[in-house]
Order: sequence, then structure tokens, then C-alpha cells
Amino acid sequence: MGELNGFVEEIISGQKTIKAYHQEETMIARFEEKNQAATQAFYNAEYYGNIVGPSVNFINNLSISLISLLGAILFLHQMITVGKLTSFTLYSRKFSGPINELANIISELQSSLAAAERVFRLMDEPPEPADKPGSVEYRDVSGDVEMNNISFGYLPDRIVLENLNLKADRGSLIAIVGPTGAGKTTLINLLMRFYDPNSGHITLDGTDIKDATRKSLRQAYAMVLQDTWLFHGTIYENLTYGNDSIPMEDVIKAAKAVKIHHYIETLPEGYQTVLNEDGINISQGQKQLLTIARAMLSDCNMLILDEATSNVDTRTEIEIQKAMRVLMQNKTCFIIAHRLSTIENADIVLVVKDGNIAEQGSHTELIAKKGIYAELYHSQFQS
Repeated sequence: MGELNGFVEEIISGQKTIKAYHQEETMIARFEEKNQAATQAFYNAEYYGNIVGPSVNFINNLSISLISLLGAILFLHQMITVGKLTSFTLYSRKFSGPINELANIISELQSSLAAAERVFRLMDEPPEPADKPGSVEYRDVSGDVEMNNISFGYLPDRIVLENLNLKADRGSLIAIVGPTGAGKTTLINLLMRFYDPNSGHITLDGTDIKDATRKSLRQAYAMVLQDTWLFHGTIYENLTYGNDSIPMEDVIKAAKAVKIHHYIETLPEGYQTVLNEDGINISQGQKQLLTIARAMLSDCNMLILDEATSNVDTRTEIEIQKAMRVLMQNKTCFIIAHRLSTIENADIVLVVKDGNIAEQGSHTELIAKKGIYAELYHSQFQS
């Protein structure tokens, strides 16, 4: 049943893709296959479950009949009294009663055990390690980040980052570029301590992040991912998520900065327009603009954009980053981008390749160097 429900959820969420590739009949055939398997499983469960209960009842009733028959013969030969026969029969029925009840609910018990196995499997998953005793809490973070000799791998025998060094000063815009799988997103996961490095140290404002609480560390960051997230509510509620005290003037300012204000004004109720669940009544690009505006409005001193403008056109992305430099003054920003034309105004460009910082410098310096970055940059503009 779990497999069937998971498959149904998958084909409903991917309905547009299925229609685009004309795979309706294929998915219906797969559904019928899984549905037939579930039907057969239910049939078998009910069949065997309904056999157990009546079978046990028959055996118990047969035993009582034999007891009554044998008792009657003994009574006729004056070997026992009626009272003893009656008592023995009642004791036998009392003994078999719980067995009958258990047999009648055996199928429900089996279903409960199957569900319990999945629940306990989830509960047995190791939780995130607890903070060190006496961990400090970050307050009024400046945004000076430094990584020293960082090595990390999701598996012990597969190192993603090796001997990585990075220094980001307060208020700087750090662009992280490189081929797919080079370790860019892994770098962000380490900064926010979703994972701990195998070796090396990461410091924020001079304090090792391992000596601070995860909550205070993550509260210092505002993060915008490529996969956007909006909840059911008004546009204003989505933009001020986590801080309802933000005045409307600041919300409008941020919306104008990311070039979404004009679109919001064209909606029937403006900023009070209710978004559907997960924002499905607006485009993917508009959702990204809203999440960027929400990050700008958050009370954080550091911002991470992980391919957060992948669904926005290049010109709009450049304007957003220019506006972001104004709104995020004195705040450290990390940007992961594949479109290199949009990060030309970054203070530092880090080129990650094979788990190492292969090149580091400004856009102009790296172009003049004619190395990996220059090769990546020119490859996007070759005719």
C-alpha cells in the first residue's frame, strides 16, 4: 500500500512532465500493475486472516463439544457431578475466549507490526549530533568567515573537498563557480554546519563554528536555494516570514530591488493576494524573486544564494545583484552561479575544481590570468 501511495504521489506531482512526454498510457499501465499487486496482497491478507479466526473457533468449539460428551459419559457412570462438569466446561470456554479474540484480530496485528517496523526504522535514524557543552551563541555577527585546510567527504573513501582555504571579509560578495560536482554546494553545507569537515577548521568572527550552537550559526545566515519554497498565504506574509514586524515600506523597497513589485501591483489584491500551496499560481522565476526578496528582508548579516536566480533572465539577475549590493551593505554574501556574466561585480571569485580552490581573485584578474575561469567564461560566449 505504501508503494502504491508513493507512486500515486509521484505521478500527480509530475503530471505536466508526463503529459509533455505523452506517457499517460505508460503511467496508467504501471499504476495498474502496482494496483493489482496491492489488490492481491490485500486479498491474501484477508484470505489467510479470515481462515485463522474461524479455524481457531472451530477447534475451541470442538474441544468444548468433546468435553461435554466425555463429561456426560462420566456423569452417567456417576464418576463426576453436574456441578463439576459445568465448571470444567466454563473454565474451558474462559480459556479459549482470549485465543478466539486474538485469532480474529490477527490480520490487524500483522498490519500494525508492519507499520511499527517502518516507524521504528525512522526513529532509529541517528539524530544530528548535539552541540558541545558550553557552546557559545553568535550575536551581532559581523560576517568574517575563514576556512583553514578543510577536507571533507560524504563517504570516508570519497573526498569531495581537500585542503581547502578561504577567507571572506565582512561585507564582501563571494562568487563560487566551477563545473558540476566540483563541491560548490558542499562548501555551503559546511559553512552552515549541515555537515562537519573531516579535518580543518571553519571560523566565523574568529570563533570556530564547532564551539557555537547550530541554531545561532544558522540564524546568522539567510539562504535562498534553487528549489524555492512558498507557503499558503498572502504575498506580504511570505515576504515577511519569520519577522512580521517589517513595515510595508521596507517590503516594497525589497520587492522593487528584485524587480517583482510591478507584477505584484498588477495582481487583484496586490501584496494581500493569497498564493496557492507552494505558490503554484505564479511562475518559477517569480517565486525565485519572492524568495530573494524575503532573504533580503531577513535580519541576517550573511546571505547565501545557491543557484537562486537560475530561472531569472540574465539582465534581471544582474540588476538584482546590483540592488542587493545596496540592500546588503556590510553583510557577507556567498553566491553560487553557473552564468558567469552575472557575477562580474563580485569582490572575490572562487573557482572550485576537484575539491580545491583552483583560482581566486576578481573577475578582471581571473580573465587576465587566462586560466580555468577565463576558459569557463569564454566558453559561454563563443559563437
